[in-house]
Amino acid sequence: MKRWLCLMLLFLATGWPLVPAWGESTVSESMITATFPDRSISALVTHLEPHRPFVRGILLMPGSPGIMRLQSPDSFTLKGNFLIRSRSFWLDEETVVFSVDAPNDEWGGFGGGFRRSPRYAEDMRALVAEIGKRFGALSLAVVGTSEGSVSAYYVARALDPGRTKVIFTSSLFNNGRNTPGLAALDFDDFKTPMLWVHHADDPCSYTPYWQARRYADKTRSPLITVKSSNAGRGKDCQAFSRHGYIGAEKETVQAMKQWLVTGVAADVVLP
Repeated sequence: MKRWLCLMLLFLATGWPLVPAWGESTVSESMITATFPDRSISALVTHLEPHRPFVRGILLMPGSPGIMRLQSPDSFTLKGNFLIRSRSFWLDEETVVFSVDAPNDEWGGFGGGFRRSPRYAEDMRALVAEIGKRFGALSLAVVGTSEGSVSAYYVARALDPGRTKVIFTSSLFNNGRNTPGLAALDFDDFKTPMLWVHHADDPCSYTPYWQARRYADKTRSPLITVKSSNAGRGKDCQAFSRHGYIGAEKETVQAMKQWLVTGVAADVVLP
């Protein structure tokens, strides 16, 4: 009875149900924060209870504006973003998920200039250090969606490529209003293993599917193509269109996780 009460409270608090991903386990959520004298950076921590020692951590970098305003496990924005609403689908007894907020002194903007700055790299390394203190040494996957793919690029460059992978989903290739797209960035010396994920019918003009195919070829990296008939709702570049994998969230996350665990990248095809 307590398990289901716990899940119901999470549903009411967040607006999105966190579905148990492993037998009788329930979902636990908390916060982790790296603090500086003049600022802090936090992430929402999601994992199963009970669990074994964690071996992998998933760092989620949500789409525009990338600002969650994380105050507590129950108080934050961007709950409808693809990565945030599907965070529980990553879970198993060895996986912990971190939904990463913008630094609190960037809650008014969080533009492209800051994302590429040494300061942001310092902030993210401090957050990863706090994760290490709490959870031990983990293999890490940085997962960005839409404008968050730009954050994922810079975060991956700031971390150890020997223990980090990066996944670009619905990537912002063309320059957006807030930040230059990935097409303006340098991948020639990008050493982190990467995966591209894109809906074949992504309607957003900033994130065309043909660019995902081009960059998968350019970086000699796998591409997971998602195909589904569910067109969703809302504007083209928002979270509940095909840009946000509407109706295919679980299958898309499972395909990304399969690549992380096995190295196999398989397309997602749904009716």
